[in-house]
Amino acid sequence: MREIKELSEAHKSDIIAMALSDHISFDDITNEYGLSEKNVKALMRHTLKPGSYRAWRKRVRSFGDRREHYK
Repeated sequence: MREIKELSEAHKSDIIAMALSDHISFDDITNEYGLSEKNVKALMRHTLKPGSYRAWRKRVRSFGDRREHYK
């Protein structure tokens, strides 16, 4: 898997936008950028404000409970 450090700022920005989207799964991000779900979460934790990160994780978890193939 690719490391976060290897990515350009533009790619990091794209990954963050994809992760924030409710229509793009972690698998899609992995296929396009080679980052694991764990690495995407680490990037989000590092980039977002703590409250924003917690709200994002809560939303991802709640969607994941309702949809089998979501994030």
